[in-house]
Amino acid sequence: MYDVIVVGGGNAACAAAVSAKENGAKRVLLLEKAPRDQRGGNTHFSGAIFRFVFNEIEQLDRFIPGAEAEFPGFHKGVPQYPKAAFLEDLMRVTEGRTDPELSKILIDASYDTTCWMQQVGKHEFELARSVMGIKVGNEYKWPRGAIVRTVHEGVGLSSTWFKTVEGMGIDIQYEAHVLELTQSTSGRVNGVVVRSTKGLETLECKAVILACGGFETNPEWRTRYLGQEWGHAKVRGSNFNYGDGLKMALDVGAMPWGHWGGCHATPIVAEAPDYGVRKLTDKTNRLSYPYGVMINAEGKRWVNEGEDFNAFTYAKFGGLILKQTGGKVCQIFDSKVVDMLEPRYKTSEPLRSDTLEGLVKQLPVDQEQALKTLNEYNQAAGHGKDFNPAILDGLHTEGIEPAKSNWAQKLDTPPYLCWTVTGGITFTFGGVKINKEAQIISTGWKPIEGLYAAGEMVGGLFHYNYPLGTGLMSGAVFGRIAGRAAAQS
Repeated sequence: MYDVIVVGGGNAACAAAVSAKENGAKRVLLLEKAPRDQRGGNTHFSGAIFRFVFNEIEQLDRFIPGAEAEFPGFHKGVPQYPKAAFLEDLMRVTEGRTDPELSKILIDASYDTTCWMQQVGKHEFELARSVMGIKVGNEYKWPRGAIVRTVHEGVGLSSTWFKTVEGMGIDIQYEAHVLELTQSTSGRVNGVVVRSTKGLETLECKAVILACGGFETNPEWRTRYLGQEWGHAKVRGSNFNYGDGLKMALDVGAMPWGHWGGCHATPIVAEAPDYGVRKLTDKTNRLSYPYGVMINAEGKRWVNEGEDFNAFTYAKFGGLILKQTGGKVCQIFDSKVVDMLEPRYKTSEPLRSDTLEGLVKQLPVDQEQALKTLNEYNQAAGHGKDFNPAILDGLHTEGIEPAKSNWAQKLDTPPYLCWTVTGGITFTFGGVKINKEAQIISTGWKPIEGLYAAGEMVGGLFHYNYPLGTGLMSGAVFGRIAGRAAAQS
C-alpha cells in the first residue's frame, strides 16, 4: 500500500514525487512507462528554460551568480519581470483565454518554485545564452522573463530529478504502463492497474497523481483533435505520450478543459526524425526566422516573421507551417545575420548561393513566384528605425502582404542561405480541469477524491500559443502543489 503513486517520469512527475515525499508521504511510487534508458518524457528533449517572476535583478544571482562577471553590465541590461509582465505575455499569446485562476497560481508561485527546485530538487542553473542571448556589438542583450535554464538543458533537468528522487528513497518502476484507475465504493481513486514485466497487477494507494503528458505521440488523437495535417507530424520529444493519463482521467468522469484543438509545435529541420532522438534532444529547432523570410511551396511569404520575438511566436508558427502545402517551408537568410542564427542551425547544412536567383533554383518551391516574392520583399523592406535584434525595432516593410513588422532588413548580402523546415509537435494544450490544490475536477464540477494532475495534463493555461519557458514552469509549480496536496489528503 502506497501513500502516493505518481504516473509519469518527466519534470512534473518528478516534482510531484519529491513534493509528496517532502510533505510527509512515507511510501511514494513513480511509475515510468518507458524503459530506464528512455526515461524522462519530453523533459529530456527540452531546452529546460524556466520563465519566472523577479522584481529585482539580484534575485537572479542565486541561480546564475557568475553572470555579472561573465557579462559586465548584466545587472543593468536585464529587464525586470514582475507579475504584471508575466501575465501580459501569457494573456497576449493566448488571446486572453488563459485560465485566470491557474495562471495566477502559476505566476505567483514561479519564483519560489524555481528556488525550491534549486534547494530541494538540487538543480543547477545557467544563462540560456545560446538560445536567448542576443549579441549586439560586443554585448549580449536578454529578453524579459525567460533567460535561465538548468545546466545541460533537458538532459540535466531529467537526470537531476531522477537523482533527487532516488536519493529521497522514492520507489521507481520502469516499463510500467498504467492502464486504468481503481476506485472505492465511495468514488475515491485508490489505485492503478499496471501492465509491467510482471504482467497485470493492481497497486493500491491513498492518492494518485497523473503527470504523464499529453497525446502528441498519438496520430489518431492528433487527427481527431488537431486536424488532418497533424496525422503525419514529427514528434519532437518522447514517443510514449499517447494520452494514457487523459484517457484514464476521462474514464472516471474528469472534466475536459482548455484548448483541445491546440498544441505547442515548433519549426524544425525538415530532415528531423519522426520522433525525438535522445542524443539530439532539441537541436533540430530552427527559430531564427525573425531575421529572414519564410517561403512556402507556392513561393510566397505567408506569415509576419517579425510579429514578435520568437519566444512568443515559435509555438504558433510550428503549427502554421504544417498547414502549408506539403507541411514544409523555406527559411531564407543573407550573410548579414548568419552570426546571429542560434547555434542549433549548425546541426544541418543549408542550401547556399551567391545570388538569390541561384538559391531559388535549388528550392522545392514555385521558383518563378519565389524570386518574385523575394524581389518584392526587398523593395518593401527597410522602412523605419535601425535594425536592433534586442528590441521590437519597428524596422518594417511597406506595401506588401503579409507585412513584416520588425527586423525587416533587405536580403542583399551574399552568400544567401536556406534551411527547409517543417512543424514538429511538442505537447498538446487540451487537458483536464484542476483546482488550486491540483485536484482533478469531474464533469459534475466536484473534485474527484484522491486524484490529482500536473504538467501537460493540466488544461486551460495555454490556448493557440504559449510563451517559451512556461510549460516546464507550470509542470514544476503544479507538480509541487499536487505532491503536497496528495501527501496531506
